[in-house]
Amino acid sequence: MANAKTPVEILTEEEAAAELAFLAAEIARNDELYHGQDAPEISDADYDALKRRNEEIEARFPALVRDDSPSRRVGSAPLPTFAPITHSRPMLSLDNTFSDEDVRDFVASVYRFLGRLPDDSIAFTAEPKIDGLSMSIRYENGRLVSAATRGDGTTGENVTANVLTIDEIPSRLPAGAPAVVEVRGEVYMAKSDFLALNEKMAAEGKQTYVNPRNTAAGSLRQLDASVTASRKLRFFAYAWGEMSEMPADTQFGMIGVLKGWGFPVNPMTQRLSRVEEIIAHYREIGLARPDLDYDIDGVVYKVDELALQERLGFRSRSPRWATAHKFPAEQAFTTVEKIDIQVGRTGALTPVARLTPVTVGGVVVTNATLHNADYIEGIGNSGERIREEGHDIRIGDTVIVQRAGDVIPQVLDVVMEKRPAGSVSYEFPKTCPVCESHAVRERNEKTGRLDSVTRCTGGFVCRAQAVEHLKHFVSRNAFDIEGLGSKQIDFFFEAEDASLAIRTAPDIFTLEKRQAASLTRLENIDGFGKVSVRKLYDAIDARRSIALNRFIYALGIRHVGETNAKLLARAYGTYAAFEEAMKASAPLSGEAWSELNSIDGIGEVVARAMVEFYKEPRNLDVIGRLLEEVTPQAAEAIVASSSPVAGKTVVFTGSLEKMTRDEAKAMAERLGAKVAGSVSKKTDLVVAGPGAGSKLDKAREFSVEVIDEDGWFELIKGS
Repeated sequence: MANAKTPVEILTEEEAAAELAFLAAEIARNDELYHGQDAPEISDADYDALKRRNEEIEARFPALVRDDSPSRRVGSAPLPTFAPITHSRPMLSLDNTFSDEDVRDFVASVYRFLGRLPDDSIAFTAEPKIDGLSMSIRYENGRLVSAATRGDGTTGENVTANVLTIDEIPSRLPAGAPAVVEVRGEVYMAKSDFLALNEKMAAEGKQTYVNPRNTAAGSLRQLDASVTASRKLRFFAYAWGEMSEMPADTQFGMIGVLKGWGFPVNPMTQRLSRVEEIIAHYREIGLARPDLDYDIDGVVYKVDELALQERLGFRSRSPRWATAHKFPAEQAFTTVEKIDIQVGRTGALTPVARLTPVTVGGVVVTNATLHNADYIEGIGNSGERIREEGHDIRIGDTVIVQRAGDVIPQVLDVVMEKRPAGSVSYEFPKTCPVCESHAVRERNEKTGRLDSVTRCTGGFVCRAQAVEHLKHFVSRNAFDIEGLGSKQIDFFFEAEDASLAIRTAPDIFTLEKRQAASLTRLENIDGFGKVSVRKLYDAIDARRSIALNRFIYALGIRHVGETNAKLLARAYGTYAAFEEAMKASAPLSGEAWSELNSIDGIGEVVARAMVEFYKEPRNLDVIGRLLEEVTPQAAEAIVASSSPVAGKTVVFTGSLEKMTRDEAKAMAERLGAKVAGSVSKKTDLVVAGPGAGSKLDKAREFSVEVIDEDGWFELIKGS
């Protein structure tokens, strides 16, 4: 994997893919800690830096976007402790910006998407970004009926009883409010209330809390609402979900309506048009930040006109019409105590610095990724020296740890004045620390340079890779087998008794059968019991029928994450059709290969990875045995019943004059259509503008229906 200081524009595809894999796993882990457990290990700045690096790489390598990409996820799954509530409209997260130039790019992207000149004619609201817990509160006929956390963006936790204890949230709306109202905002704890609570806890000899955000989140998730009531939580309203009718046509106007209904709104919210005014307001809020009685971590900008928000629409996990401008990061000094090597699912050897714990902005940092051998030596992707004077990193060094940057926590530089006498350069291992197989750096065929990533050649004999494959297979977004966590997978993989051993995925589904004929009973082993074993078997049986996209994702094909798995499931419908297409694409040419590459979002890099996976006989053997135990369900087409293009495959070509290409694609997908990048026999409709070329010729060759822009708008009129 390339080092984090390597400019994205000079990353190779292999380096980019390796780094995206690392980022997907690391961000998912921190999402669960932050949203699911209210126990983050890294600061917001650290987290933002991870996501920013991911987005920059994806922007340059769109074909490498993984299905489990953080750019396509929101939050984490709701806790089972609370009943679930499905949001009537998804609660999405925001993209982040970090510099004045990023803000200018965001504003320019809005004008560009709408096909307008950047003439300051579009107004934006700017408001402080509260560091709390997102909440959606639903009112019916003026009465508060439910309140839910964001959860994974689609389903949240029902915390209605606890929200009713917050004085700042009205239990009833005034007369004249719409019949259905969903108010969204942030639950938080004021700094003064947090300090008072900690003083009380300390006086009683109890453990104090770490920070206001985690305390607010934990307080809101109390099973006893009286505990929540005692914690003095507060609320800022800034958005809405479902509304039976809209009482205003701008973001700023809606904030005024929410205030009129009795909700607290942030007094620092302003409506501005010029980029320089927006940036100036950001700086004003930043200067006021230390004196505020609540934590903020940036400023949120939103397109003010709601009609424009509707046109701009959404990406997979965030709106195009809003962004969060985050405040800058911090640094600290600490010591590298040792360097460990972790072996990932693809065999990549990743060095990790174990640090003397250091608190940076209220967060304890103990580890930092060192990325690869070159990064440790102070060498960049193109052989350039990185860090001041190209200092290498050694055990015992005093280092500067940065809380934001490309991949965080990150060792920014070495304090040479404090380097211990007699220190020696770190020697990167030439063998895998897990299986002792030879570790190599492959040569990139395109550039002729050695890959940044050192990989174990052990493949299936390497425990780390095999175990990580199994852990991926049973993970939440794959088979999600309750009772088969990381610890249990390690146990079953190491088991010497054949009736207990799980080495490949099919072994999971034969476990109960093997145990029935064995004298070594699982329920008699420490850590298990009759009840827990029965629950495990039931959980396994419950996954013998599984959604096609989950099945594809669980296979662990390189570059195929959750999003790509969904695209593939929707495109092929059944597993049999999917496998047949992958095998037929093996020559990397022909109709099957063309159709695979025409799936919007699936580029050649992803397509090649899937074809190579299905060319490997050992993979086919495992899948064959797995299919004897498991049935992937046929995918359900995503349709909008009232739309004439629902379920159809549409291709846009030529110069569109009434809408931008991005707007056309977003519009078609909202109506339930599948947007392809090229024309094939399976294409249903081609929308051709002036200058349409080869795609139009292909459409005629395959007798595909062709219409112009006017025909498109006439077709979807009323949808």
